[in-house]
Amino acid sequence: MACTVSANAVSKQKKVRLTCSTTLKGVETQQVAFPVRNGYIQIFNGTSLNGWRGYGKDRMPGGWTIDNECLHFRPGGTGDGGDIIFAHQLKNFELDVEWKISEAGNSGIFYLAQEVTNEKGGLEPIYTSAPEYQLLDNENHPDAKLGHDNNRKSASLYDMLPAKPQNANPYGQWNRAKIVVKDGKVTHYQNGVKVVEYQLWTPEWTKLLNSCKFSQKNWPSAFQLLNNCGGVGHKGFIGFQDHGNELWLRNISLKILK
Repeated sequence: MACTVSANAVSKQKKVRLTCSTTLKGVETQQVAFPVRNGYIQIFNGTSLNGWRGYGKDRMPGGWTIDNECLHFRPGGTGDGGDIIFAHQLKNFELDVEWKISEAGNSGIFYLAQEVTNEKGGLEPIYTSAPEYQLLDNENHPDAKLGHDNNRKSASLYDMLPAKPQNANPYGQWNRAKIVVKDGKVTHYQNGVKVVEYQLWTPEWTKLLNSCKFSQKNWPSAFQLLNNCGGVGHKGFIGFQDHGNELWLRNISLKILK
């Protein structure tokens, strides 16, 4: 469903309404109002989780909470975990978010994600359908030394393209991530610097996939989904990963591009 925008709301009340889904594969029918600041829709501003839910769920997992105006994931607590999504599908957009991670922590930002079920009705992992902007403690997590040419370090297109230059701040310090998707052209920024750029749905994209863990040989179902990520409409959800490590997010904002 297309984004629903009220021009009067933006100009007079500094708010915009988006339609969100509330269940797995549900139609986007829930209208949610979000504040607008400097042209960006504040999809998380430290006060509300409206429009968010667990991947494949009809609610937010209890392990994700609002803590001191941050969206905080704390593993091993009383609440359940799991990846989360902003439940409005996007095609062309800019996403801006500040993040910090615990020592030896690992997480990721997914985009153009689908909620995919297999022939048995089971939910496929979010990373089988969505490219991933890696969030990592580069100095202490073993993933930083895996992959090829540092393509599993922070802000990299996970397991495919390394972030260059690699300018992440250490664990416990805030970083700023920006992802721009426009007609298949994807750009990753880290702390204000462009570090990755590539084009989806091209022979070069297929070649990248075949060079990584999601190749047609290694993981045929994931390869098929990622090779045409976003599905028929080339759109999907933004998501954040539960990788079992503590993560803080704040000032999550969005600009919808034409």
